[in-house]
Amino acid sequence: MLCHLHISNFAIVRALEIDWAAGMSTITGETGAGKSIAIDALAICLGERADAAVLRPGADKADIVATFDISQLTTAKDWLQQQDLLMGNECIVRRVISAEGRSRGYINGVQVPAQQLKLLGQHLLAIHGQHAHQLLQKADYQRQLLDAFVGKPELLQQTRQSYRYWQQLKQEFSQLEQSQQQRDAQRQLLEYQVAELDQFAPQATEFKQLEAEHSRLSHGHTLLTQSHQCLQQLYDDDNQNIYRALSHLTQQLDELVQLDPALQDVQNMLNDALLQTEEASRELRRYADKVELDPERLQEIDERMGTWLNLARKHQVNVENLAELHQQLSQQLAELTGHDKRLNELAQAINQAADVYQVAATKLTEARQLGATELSALITQNMHELSMANARFAIDLQNLPLEHASAMGLDQISFTVSTNPGQPLQALAKVASGGELSRISLAIQVILADKITTPTLIFDEVDVGISGPVAAGVGRLLRQLGRSTQIICVTHLPQVASQGHQQLFVEKYTDGQATETRMRQLSDDERIQEIARLLAGENISANALANARELLCAPVV
Repeated sequence: MLCHLHISNFAIVRALEIDWAAGMSTITGETGAGKSIAIDALAICLGERADAAVLRPGADKADIVATFDISQLTTAKDWLQQQDLLMGNECIVRRVISAEGRSRGYINGVQVPAQQLKLLGQHLLAIHGQHAHQLLQKADYQRQLLDAFVGKPELLQQTRQSYRYWQQLKQEFSQLEQSQQQRDAQRQLLEYQVAELDQFAPQATEFKQLEAEHSRLSHGHTLLTQSHQCLQQLYDDDNQNIYRALSHLTQQLDELVQLDPALQDVQNMLNDALLQTEEASRELRRYADKVELDPERLQEIDERMGTWLNLARKHQVNVENLAELHQQLSQQLAELTGHDKRLNELAQAINQAADVYQVAATKLTEARQLGATELSALITQNMHELSMANARFAIDLQNLPLEHASAMGLDQISFTVSTNPGQPLQALAKVASGGELSRISLAIQVILADKITTPTLIFDEVDVGISGPVAAGVGRLLRQLGRSTQIICVTHLPQVASQGHQQLFVEKYTDGQATETRMRQLSDDERIQEIARLLAGENISANALANARELLCAPVV
């Protein structure tokens, strides 16, 4: 709960220190005194937008510090723990706004962005302003209120997630379908190109092999003739050949080695040369025996190399890259064909996703229907307590067809009311007056606040437009709510102010040069005077004082 609020140089506040208690606290004061300034400052402290306009004239900065007891606030503690900002059972939130319009936010002394302040604030308090009843006429707000009462966020999350997935699939299908014509033309070209290359079937190293074979066949006569000539010189010539000459030399060196062993190395080298010459002769003979003169194969190679060159030129690639291009085009064709397969898969997936969404939305609808029945009864009961004895409230749920689906489900939600006997239920905007809307809004806020157990609830003049017995009912409802929740209520109604467990008074001072607002807690005697002022105005009579005492001493729930 909120324990303390420090405000300096904010609007017409020079310095303000407020201690807050549990239960229901009411804030009263003269018109224009600034009863809502503390609430406005608290909202800015918890992340609402702020600029230099909020500074007190002449000040260089505004400083707002709110201290909360979070010992019983598990969600707030968990959030702070996740952000590494938890410091025991107390949480101090600070916002400083400079004259240049810049602001700095702090949580437990650590500087944080304003968005962090706002996220934390959701776990600490909720502010209901005097214009909340205007939102009540909007369909989205009505749905939010019902969902808050139903209290099934997991159903809403499942519906939202399944809807988004369904829409993502539909978007992907639409994009693929839109480019279908372009893909068809591209696929036709690729099918022709790939078929042509499939038929030719180029291999990665084939062209080099063809070049080598072509060179060998085209020079077959030269290779055969000259290899035989070399063989004659090496070994086959009966008159003179290299092998015979080397053999003769080795024999001569055998004799010389006997005379001088220093020639042994020379003799060894000549013996090796003799062996290598003999081996070379055998290899050359085997080669000459294999040399082919095959004009048909040469022509076949010429034709394939010619086709290879033409295809490379046609596709504007080097001959050695033709096989790689074949693979790339085949892969592109497979991907395009895969798009068609993907379209079929998407069509099936879309139908399945729609089914999953419909199941989730149906569960959400069922929960909403149960909640709508319960909430309608509770609101009707509270309306009766707020001097709308003949009023009926009902939440109308219309299940929409799938083509009108949204992330929020398949329900069209409408708050309807009948304020007079025999009058049919109609939409709020058509039937309820401003005062009636205020009462209905308050009845809903009280019910929802009790349902979602917000630790601190602030009602900023939500009782505008009501008076008399209605005001008494509002006060009783807020007092009842204060039994489990800290309530802070800015009011101008004595029936509401008197229901507070404690009352704060706002007054404005001026010295002719500057104006400032102060706030202080009233004693029991001061409360009687203030309630009497609210009842009778500035001229407080004995009757007004008696009425004030009666209000303050009236039995409370």
